[in-house]
Amino acid sequence: MARPDQIRFRRSTLGEDVYEALKGLVLEHSLSPGDRINIDALAREFAVSPTPIREALARLEADGLVRKRPLVGYTVSPLLTRAEFDAMFEMRSLLECTSARWAAERADAAHREAVSAEAATTVAPQEDDPDGWHAAFTALDARFHDLVAEASGNGLLRDGIDRLHAHLHLHRRYFPYAQASATVEEHRRIAAAIQAADPDGAEAAMREHLARARERHLAAFD
Repeated sequence: MARPDQIRFRRSTLGEDVYEALKGLVLEHSLSPGDRINIDALAREFAVSPTPIREALARLEADGLVRKRPLVGYTVSPLLTRAEFDAMFEMRSLLECTSARWAAERADAAHREAVSAEAATTVAPQEDDPDGWHAAFTALDARFHDLVAEASGNGLLRDGIDRLHAHLHLHRRYFPYAQASATVEEHRRIAAAIQAADPDGAEAAMREHLARARERHLAAFD
């Protein structure tokens, strides 16, 4: 995949910008699973010193998106095996069904509105920029799940869900985006239950969404 000509960063947000740029390269597979990461080459490409590159890689390691090995340095984390993929969705079911239930029970009006607004947001396919649309859709999906977790009122639960999503997003290049509308409709059902303060409905809607999402993401193993 072609990279943008040159990525320019603002000094006031240098560390955050470098982190987001590197994360984007990993998730879009410009840096592919298993690739070794050359810090000096990235520093030259981004026109920054190696320090913010190392800092960004340390954050990506904490996210689970890269790994650091003695005498080798950083490599991009590999795609999940089928067994790891199944285990991840088991954990998502445990955590995210609970987050949806708690969001329906505990969220204030502002959080309920934020979840509903995010569920109503769509990303139109762009024939001239399919990669950009894929990235925008995945970011939308991530924001929705994060807002539900935030609305649950449990920060540790939210952090755990965020880490699981990092692993899932390595697979996003294989997601069948023709089924994106199904994801949007499932999000809306979850949001409607949260807005209605219906814990049973929110948990059931999230459970159904995750089961269907798992089937859609199995395309990564074909």
